[in-house]
Amino acid sequence: MNELRINGERLWRSLMDLAAIGATEKGGVKRLALTDLDRQGRDLVVEWARAAGLSITVDQIGNVFMRREGRNASLAPIVTGSHVDTQPTGGKFDGNYGVLAGLEVVRTLNERNIQTDAPIEVAFWTNEEGSRFVPVMMGSGVFCGAFSLETAYAARDLEGRTVREELERIGYLGEQVPGKHPIGAYFETHIEQGPVLEDADKVIGVVPAVMGLSWYDCVVTGMEAHAGPTPMGLRRDALQVATTIMQETVNIAHRYPPYGRGTVGMVQVYPNSRNVIPGQVKFSIDLRNVNDELLNTMHEELLAFVAATRKESGLAIELERVSYYPPCPFHPDCVNAVRAATAKLGYSSMDVVSGAGHDAIYAARVAPAGMIFVPCKDGISHNEIEDAQPGHLEAGCNVLLHAMLERAGIAA
Repeated sequence: MNELRINGERLWRSLMDLAAIGATEKGGVKRLALTDLDRQGRDLVVEWARAAGLSITVDQIGNVFMRREGRNASLAPIVTGSHVDTQPTGGKFDGNYGVLAGLEVVRTLNERNIQTDAPIEVAFWTNEEGSRFVPVMMGSGVFCGAFSLETAYAARDLEGRTVREELERIGYLGEQVPGKHPIGAYFETHIEQGPVLEDADKVIGVVPAVMGLSWYDCVVTGMEAHAGPTPMGLRRDALQVATTIMQETVNIAHRYPPYGRGTVGMVQVYPNSRNVIPGQVKFSIDLRNVNDELLNTMHEELLAFVAATRKESGLAIELERVSYYPPCPFHPDCVNAVRAATAKLGYSSMDVVSGAGHDAIYAARVAPAGMIFVPCKDGISHNEIEDAQPGHLEAGCNVLLHAMLERAGIAA
């Protein structure tokens, strides 16, 4: 069993075949959730699964579970998976790799006539990206009870179409109640979506946890005035006050290394005219850390700074926390299974805390879970030029294979 390896060429071909559905001119993929292209991608993966002898179950939010039976049908399945929807300017590997790596594990077990004690399942979750419908990680979120099926069904895209309507239209409105599908353990294999592994020249990232995050909307309101006649001391410049909060966001992150993160990614300036002092600025704030106590400290420091700035400037400042996800430590048994498989296979590795959200966060609420990272070129993801080396993808899939076998057991 120590010599067991997947077929890297077959994995790569599968990735390229799936990437052809929704392919973009720059080499990426646009396959938004529950569109016709998403249906085509789903259909292709299900077709491959059936060819590999897997049975298919679809739940009411469109999550798909593809099952290879084990010797003991009473055992909960060992599940792996990710998603097949993409960003509008997405790449070939984000999410898709995790699904097709799972399929490759099954194909390898079939070829070697290896029976596991527990069943093996490959899953793909609905609307992980959140590009067309909000909330993000919708399918896995409904599955674990983070929000209701009714909330998800009612979500609309920019053209007014609802999730439920689109699930029904593309033929993936299943019957199984989300969350009623048992999971014994869950693994997700993914490109890192960051530069750490490539910078350290490591092949495998063992993921002990995912950072928690706090998202905020901030609005600073001053008064528009002419840029020429209005003296500097008499201005109520919303942008100048807003930029002090933006800079403090970065300062807060720097105070809590190594996992403190602070980002302002969206800014709207009104009236956005060259010779008008800005009267209002709306912007986003994103704070992250792997430690919940530190994340809460960062939150409190932001609140205190905004309160002090409001008093000092005399301007109206509104700060609303719009999202909060606590840090997600993965289960030691799954983390150790990944670590042991990596060592057995001889791959270089390091621990990498994930700064991005994944379906594994929600899966971890209902079952032991873990993740495997492989490098991506220049750390770039959510971009059409997203890229990864075939050898790294093969290595990650080999680690997945051995980690899943450790948890599923091999039938005598």
